[in-house]
Amino acid sequence: MTASRAQDVRRASIRVALAASGAVAVVYLAIAAAVLLIVTSNLTAKTDADLAGILGHIADEASRPGGPGGPGGGGGFELPSERGPLDPNTVIWTVRADGTTTSNNSQLDLPVAYRRVTGPTTTSLAGTNVRLEGRAINSSYVVVGQNMAPVEATQSTIVLAELLIGPILLIAVFLGAVAIGRRVATPIEVARRRQLDFSADASHELRTPLSVIEAHTSLALAQERDRTWYRNAFERVSDESRRMRRMLDDLLWLSRFDASQGRPNTEPVDMGVLASQAVDRFRAIAEARNQRLDVEATAGQVINAPPEWLDRLLGVLLDNACKYSPEDGAIRVSVEPDAGRIRLRVDDSGPGIPEDQRTRIFDRFHRASDEAGGAGLGLAIADEIVRATNGRWQLDEAPGGGARINVSWPRGRLAAA
Repeated sequence: MTASRAQDVRRASIRVALAASGAVAVVYLAIAAAVLLIVTSNLTAKTDADLAGILGHIADEASRPGGPGGPGGGGGFELPSERGPLDPNTVIWTVRADGTTTSNNSQLDLPVAYRRVTGPTTTSLAGTNVRLEGRAINSSYVVVGQNMAPVEATQSTIVLAELLIGPILLIAVFLGAVAIGRRVATPIEVARRRQLDFSADASHELRTPLSVIEAHTSLALAQERDRTWYRNAFERVSDESRRMRRMLDDLLWLSRFDASQGRPNTEPVDMGVLASQAVDRFRAIAEARNQRLDVEATAGQVINAPPEWLDRLLGVLLDNACKYSPEDGAIRVSVEPDAGRIRLRVDDSGPGIPEDQRTRIFDRFHRASDEAGGAGLGLAIADEIVRATNGRWQLDEAPGGGARINVSWPRGRLAAA
């Protein structure tokens, strides 16, 4: 990947990470607020229950038969507020019928507005938030208050924890999203760039034959010419048209291959039989160039692959071998077992493949030589087929000079009868 492509992927992954972090931040804030609200509500409800319990205990004591203030008692009752608080955070005020107020905490005065409180209420007394609840007991009105400091301390602890966890979570999400984004975006960006390069190369390759056809057509229409000139022009137009047709066929095949997520029906294929049939088709081409085309393949060399793909692969390899081998040259095709695999070998007597070109000959629109007539798509198609059928390439030099191309596949199994 070039530096510009890497930079594009980096920028895209950062944008995705920022978006993901923003979404997580919104969700985290909502969850944090909900947690704080739920905890506060539960603690407040527990405080209200404690206040109601204290008031119930005071009422039971006041109405107990034989007890203070109860039937048979002395006519008065001793309130818990006069005996001291139930716990350090609880304050009890007794508002008597004559308006006087007594409390177990002389530092907290009960405002007049809360001396007849009838439901749980929170107010501030001497700078302290207190939860109040009141109830009429005999001739007095008792108000119980509980300091909300423990609840506020719990709230502060939760908020502090959320403030500490939030940035750590967002940093982890951001870094993770960047890493995942790069991992995901890299093949997408490579595919996009490859598609752009492919389109640009295809346009360039198609422009050449179109320019030749257009030039000859313009010259033919410009003025009258002799019969020989017209014949030569039409032959050139015919050659360029066939070249365009082959190129378009290859482009359509590659386009369908790239768009297909699956593979055609795979079936057992006897590679020896398929190679012999392909060689028979190319004998006329080899004979036209006085080339010797031999095949050595025995039946029973089975692999599992789409037969039409393997036939296309053989066609590409034999076409290249005939094209690059000189007249009176030799081409040899063999199919043989090789340590649990089936090996297809094509030797030719051409110029061979330079070592510095062996890693590039499968690139689309790449040609190892300047020989006219090809668009550099044949071996690209062959490479797609080999990789899709679990095959392996091995490029060597033929013993007598020229190129040796080996392709091997795992041995397949014939379908049961």
